[in-house]
Amino acid sequence: MLEFRAPILEDKQWAGEILKKSGFSGCEYTFGNIMMWHEIYKNKIARFEDFLVTCSKGENLMFAFPAGNGDLKKMISEMETYAEQYGQKLKIFGVTEKSMKELEELFPGKFTFTLHRGSCDYIYLTEKLAQLSGKKFHGKRNHIAAFEKAFPQWKYHEIDRSNIDLCIDMNRRWEKENLERNPRDLSNEQKAISVAFENFFDLNLVGGFITANDSVVAYTVGEEINGDIFCTHIEKAFGDVRGAYPIINREFARNTISSYKYVNREEDLGEEGLRRAKLSYQPDILLEKYTAEVL
Repeated sequence: MLEFRAPILEDKQWAGEILKKSGFSGCEYTFGNIMMWHEIYKNKIARFEDFLVTCSKGENLMFAFPAGNGDLKKMISEMETYAEQYGQKLKIFGVTEKSMKELEELFPGKFTFTLHRGSCDYIYLTEKLAQLSGKKFHGKRNHIAAFEKAFPQWKYHEIDRSNIDLCIDMNRRWEKENLERNPRDLSNEQKAISVAFENFFDLNLVGGFITANDSVVAYTVGEEINGDIFCTHIEKAFGDVRGAYPIINREFARNTISSYKYVNREEDLGEEGLRRAKLSYQPDILLEKYTAEVL
């Protein structure tokens, strides 16, 4: 029987091992992501044999496709039984094409599948983000050149215990400047960011930031999904500082995460501006995600 509860830091060891071994490349399959957003989305976790499953326990139950190894049919059946206890049909989010095929093989005709474009992850070759070569990135290079000309003494730093407060302070200033344009969503995002900063080292998060005139103008934070893929959870820069966004993206790829083949820069949530920004970096993989629902 599934027993869901709120995630705590002590879960990182066992849950993190399951997540990394699962072979998934989606942003929801990192423990830091689960911890950051569990209060906003009312996410709970459960361990069933060698599986980890996450459930959003709001008005409507939504399960993540389970991570782990073992009897997947038994695992899915346990999830369905749990949903039925609440008078609901089983709904599973984050279902990739591979997972969709697994569900169809195990439960022929049982599920309907709906693609959610706003939930698709943008995945890039790290080397491409680090080099920004070719005509398609001419605009990015121009913005970076303008930044370097305006701030010839700029520096890139990796986040550590001695400087993390500088990023926290910059984030507060960024929030103050931007909160009015989307109070509800940005307030929720800031709650998640606060969890990330408060538990930064316990969660094994990594990050970097850019200073110009000795002031932080951009920072980014993320964590490993597996040995090949890094996931960028947060990226903030002041909008009035030309080139701040592309230079933090480039320098993070060149320095801190250069050992990873790919970078998952998460979804666009259906926001037109965010979608344009993510597409402008020419994703190598658009990881399609579906919701599976019992008929």
